[in-house]
Amino acid sequence: MRFALSSAFVFSTLVLEALGGTWTIGDTYIGQDFLDNWTFEAEADPTGGRVIYVDQSTALADNLTYVSSDTLIMRVDDTTTLTSSDAGRNSVRIKSNTSYNYHAVVIDARHMPEGCATWPAFWETNDSDWPTAGEVDIVSVNSVPPNLVSLHVGSTCSMPSSRNETGAPQTNDCDVNTDGNDGCGVENPTDNSFGPDFNSAGGGWYAMERTADSVSVWFWSRTDSTVPTDVSSGASSIDTDNWGTPAAYFPNTDCDLSSVFSANNIIFDITLCGDWAGQSSVYSSAGCPDTCEDYVNENPSAFSDAYWDVAAVRVYTTETSS
Repeated sequence: MRFALSSAFVFSTLVLEALGGTWTIGDTYIGQDFLDNWTFEAEADPTGGRVIYVDQSTALADNLTYVSSDTLIMRVDDTTTLTSSDAGRNSVRIKSNTSYNYHAVVIDARHMPEGCATWPAFWETNDSDWPTAGEVDIVSVNSVPPNLVSLHVGSTCSMPSSRNETGAPQTNDCDVNTDGNDGCGVENPTDNSFGPDFNSAGGGWYAMERTADSVSVWFWSRTDSTVPTDVSSGASSIDTDNWGTPAAYFPNTDCDLSSVFSANNIIFDITLCGDWAGQSSVYSSAGCPDTCEDYVNENPSAFSDAYWDVAAVRVYTTETSS
């Protein structure tokens, strides 16, 4: 039976509270683990970006990816001048071989892609069952901070306008079949959640918790004195009850999360232009020159900062209390 509360008597008086729990580690990905346990998806970008995603051997040979004991680098090609007939700029998209249903994930990143036309993403979905399996965009925005956290699902699902989160709701309808697949998005309250300000601070941590009751996303900058110790230390057990109010909170009040989400893979990618970042109004609002595609074609060196530097991704798969 779908869990629902009447908005007539709940939301007029209450702000929905985020509930957390204690989780233990399931998988840790550091350095070589990304080459061994993630798939490099060699394909054209499904969002219409001006990129071609390459396989692992090409990414390594062309220095678009490399790893060390505590580092994963993923970058866009920044040396090739393209013509309009070329398919796109080489880039990287990787996904975890393991899929996860209810879980918490923490990414420790030192740098994310920045610059005109860039559209980096750290997110979860099931490629072969989208949108039925749902989608959580943990990091996904282009050029202009702050970060936007969003859900996209394949059937009726909406979020209450008032709930306990530090971010600002932008849209409340999560159904991909309405509003041009905007999803239900929440804007992070701080500019250092994305782009140059994120990078100048040395990066930070994003965390997402998905249960049958809610999806919650937190962010802490590297310079944030409030980052929980279990997050900053990469602890084997975490307690999300102690993490404070999330930046984005999506409860199951008017959305049966258990039916619109299933097991998803974790994905990193870097696209350029595309269905979102390539819109002329979006691209120009960032103060970027020319058209998006012309800029990508003619300015390879502009993408020298379009890279991910990831220290670790930790996935907590056993919830021991809530």
